[in-house]
Amino acid sequence: MSHSTNTSSSSASPSAQLDFSRLAPYGWDDDWAAAYADAVADAPTAAPDPLPGRVVRVDRGQCDLVTPAGTLRADTEFVVPRDPMKVVCTGDWAVVDADGAPPYVRTLLPRRTAFARSTSSKRSEGQVLAANVDHALIAVSLGAELDLGRIERFLSLAWSSGASPVLVLTKADLVPDTATLAHLTADAETSAPGVQVLPVSAETGEGVDVLAAVLAGGTTALLGQSGAGKSTLANALLGRSAQTVQTIRDRDGKGRHTTTTRNLLPLPAAGGGGTLIDTPGLRGVGLWEAEEGLGQAFAEIEELAARCRFHDCAHDAEPGCAVLAAVEDGTLPERRLVSYRKLLRENVRLAARTDARLRAEQRQVFKQRQALGRHMMERKRGPRRKP
Repeated sequence: MSHSTNTSSSSASPSAQLDFSRLAPYGWDDDWAAAYADAVADAPTAAPDPLPGRVVRVDRGQCDLVTPAGTLRADTEFVVPRDPMKVVCTGDWAVVDADGAPPYVRTLLPRRTAFARSTSSKRSEGQVLAANVDHALIAVSLGAELDLGRIERFLSLAWSSGASPVLVLTKADLVPDTATLAHLTADAETSAPGVQVLPVSAETGEGVDVLAAVLAGGTTALLGQSGAGKSTLANALLGRSAQTVQTIRDRDGKGRHTTTTRNLLPLPAAGGGGTLIDTPGLRGVGLWEAEEGLGQAFAEIEELAARCRFHDCAHDAEPGCAVLAAVEDGTLPERRLVSYRKLLRENVRLAARTDARLRAEQRQVFKQRQALGRHMMERKRGPRRKP
């Protein structure tokens, strides 16, 4: 992927004379310049100077964007879709009509990636937590017992997003015994095939430089539960106290919601640059269209499944099941298979609920059209005469 700040593809606009170098630390490149030019050409506006910008923070009805003209606060009223998966999100690139009072976001550029989860509501809706992310950095605290099932859930969503997951084991200073730390890291690696696992201590600085090098140059979404040390880790990566840090609750060891909004912040150029999106702590992490991500998060099970006698093997009691044979001989931990089955069932249930919701909406639209048709027919015929 090119990271040039050349804006020749958008030179037809007066905005090309502005300082596009301001966008470079936020990931602006030739591909985004081309997407911006296409968006301006497809949706002409009376505004003389539409600008590209990256969303660094979203509030209700408004957002902050970095543009060639500086940071703007813009209204999002004109980009409020019915689909919650298409609402403006931190990390989005947008076209902004900056001459309004206030400026407004005209359109969003097509997303490269999007980290999404299902909401806790009964409406079976998705929620985008971060857009145009290169790395999904999943923070898990070593200050509590490792929840391997939760790690697998996060990784399934991360793989589904299109971003590359990185698993960071925070608060490594709380595990001074190197043998114990190595054992915990190995356990995490077993639950994260193909994913880099890094023990890090933001307090002592251990592993922070290695992590910064892994994340350099791209956009990283920092995700995890409250109390995982995300804000402390964010400050260590940023090299400054940009995020407020609170201690975990004494009564139950759980964290408080230190970060309440999703903020996109530039990482130090000396460390390789890039941007970081720090997200609020997540209590619930529901799957959302995660079938592909599940396949990658449980890659060894998918590989074994290809050797089963039956192509539709459920890995339950079928003869010739390579997955069950691997559990039997100890090469596949039974816990991994149980977690895989659980997440697969959840994903199937969610898909069924989503389809049912869509069918219900279609039936409602059909009923409304029927009612409108009857109304128009009655108007055409005129009022009925009483006998």
